[in-house]
Amino acid sequence: MQKKVYIESYGCQMNVSDSEVVASILAKEGYTPVKSAEEADLVLLNTCSIREKAEYTVLQRINEMNNLKARKKGLKVGVLGCMAERMREDLLEKKKVVDLVVGPDAYRTLPELLEKVGTGQKAVNVLLSREETYGEIIPVRLDTSGVTAFVTIMRGCDNMCAFCVVPFTRGRERSRDAHSIVEECLDLVAKDYKEVTLLGQNVDSYKWRPTPSVPDAGADSTGSVDPLDRPANDGRATVDFADLLEMVAIACPTLRIRYSTSHPKDMTDKVLQVMAHYDNICKYIHLPVQSGSSEVLKRMNRGYDRAWYMERMASIRKHMPDCAISTDIIAGFCGETEADHRQTLELIGEVGYDMAFMFKYSERPKTLAARKYPDDVPEEVKGRRLAEIIEAQKVASGKRLQSYLGQFHEVLLEGVSKRSTEHLYGRNSQNSVVIVPRVADGVELKPGQLVRAEIISATIGSLKGRVVSVVNEVALTA
Repeated sequence: MQKKVYIESYGCQMNVSDSEVVASILAKEGYTPVKSAEEADLVLLNTCSIREKAEYTVLQRINEMNNLKARKKGLKVGVLGCMAERMREDLLEKKKVVDLVVGPDAYRTLPELLEKVGTGQKAVNVLLSREETYGEIIPVRLDTSGVTAFVTIMRGCDNMCAFCVVPFTRGRERSRDAHSIVEECLDLVAKDYKEVTLLGQNVDSYKWRPTPSVPDAGADSTGSVDPLDRPANDGRATVDFADLLEMVAIACPTLRIRYSTSHPKDMTDKVLQVMAHYDNICKYIHLPVQSGSSEVLKRMNRGYDRAWYMERMASIRKHMPDCAISTDIIAGFCGETEADHRQTLELIGEVGYDMAFMFKYSERPKTLAARKYPDDVPEEVKGRRLAEIIEAQKVASGKRLQSYLGQFHEVLLEGVSKRSTEHLYGRNSQNSVVIVPRVADGVELKPGQLVRAEIISATIGSLKGRVVSVVNEVALTA
């Protein structure tokens, strides 16, 4: 009898990527992914602990599973990811609906754990690892569009930002074998994917040393030297993030490349130079600032101040004047004053972000902030400051999108617009959503095509375009 699994992902792109690794592991055990919990024999919730609200959403979903279990005999429910590591005891003891709890470094043990669940027992493994990268596992792609995909290049985080629970739920930083990353990207090309996003909690600290001896240096067929052939000072090659970007860009010239997430203290000019050099690397950087106040950044343990961040911004603009920037901002961190808050508002205007993820500070257990700083900004003040940040960012986003009017952008079409089946949506190199007609000059466009479009209008959240040509195909009538 065929077994069916439904995997529901919450939180960051890393969780989406992890869910595809889990699907691959379970495929070898005879499980086929399905699109709803009602169809499944096994429901897995891949969870996020980054904010209290994210955990609350998952807990509500777990409660809903009680009703489904009552209707569907034999259904098993598991919790994966960051909440599994952080709340394992509560999930097993208080949430009787949960049969299985598995942390982000323990997915290989799923077959044994499910065997234990099959005997009527609860099963748990939340051990963190210093080595696990799942590097050789080819994920089962759960996004049926077949246009874009995620590839995880590293796991964990060593930064210990005061507000962040990730080091406690995902463990220490470790980088994946560079060759396995390139091979996975080549597999995407073979399967006709058009875009990849390289993922890590802090991609700029990616660093991998191959264990074999370094081969003789030489150029590939493009005339470029493989970064693995560049000896380090000790006689062995070290591949950093800039090298990895270049390796993927050279190996997969037809694949558009994005990455997330960068850290301001680690982003180098070398990365910016590689981005500027290769056309298939998208001109978009997500660079979380968190606060515009150097005092708040110091308490956050971010490792940079406002001046450093602005220097990085200047370097980005120098190398890629057309590069888009997005960010993360926290309102109401411990000890934040009105003056600190005003500095954040000023920074938003000064940088001119294309987009931002904005949140009220939420104290997380085990973090430095929870241990050291009182959560002393009242909730109503946090809410008011967040509203002001959102309003400032709306203005900045509007200006950025308006600046694209009249320009011609290459847009990778991803799917049918939610508002109209007569339109498709895609993204330009700067990661802005662009809406175009489904039919242009009598030619029906399809997801996966790269089109050249003139930007004719802009809203707060998206652009509208007039398709001029399909790239590498006959031009449409101008």
